[in-house]
Amino acid sequence: MTVTMTRPTPEWSAMGTADADFDVAAAFAEHGSSLLGFAVNALRDRPLAEDCVQETFLRAWRGRSGFDAARGSARTWLFAIERRVILDVFRARQRTPVLVPTEHAGELVADAGDPLERLRIVEALARVSPEQREAVVAVHLTGLSYQEFSEASGVPVATLRTRVFYALRAMRGHLEEVER
Repeated sequence: MTVTMTRPTPEWSAMGTADADFDVAAAFAEHGSSLLGFAVNALRDRPLAEDCVQETFLRAWRGRSGFDAARGSARTWLFAIERRVILDVFRARQRTPVLVPTEHAGELVADAGDPLERLRIVEALARVSPEQREAVVAVHLTGLSYQEFSEASGVPVATLRTRVFYALRAMRGHLEEVER
């Protein structure tokens, strides 16, 4: 669900103004575009960034009694809130299973006779970053050498070796964890 950024209504910002001296409408007018830019740069997804800004102001409004101008500016407080909102988005993305978008995924699990074992391997591969997954697939499944894959992708060989090392370590850790 994508919500476009709209200015808070005066009634909304005036709610509970006796509790704190934090004006949501004024803060939105002054800092909304900066917060949106920060979120877009962090997430690389404008609709999701707009949702984060909306959530930031919602949390700010709910927690307005905790705002203390003596401890910092409204801008600093809002950016701290938004940082936590963005971290929540990243954590939610990590919990979401990722489908392995490669035609070679079947090759990875072809040797595993047990369907449950195949599922564990695919799940472990899905838990690593896209860059790591791409490197593991290229080197261990398609049989490319690190040098060949480096030339094709433009990524230095040392970086590819590091990606594969950490991907295999993470996959091994996941498989050991699942077996317990």
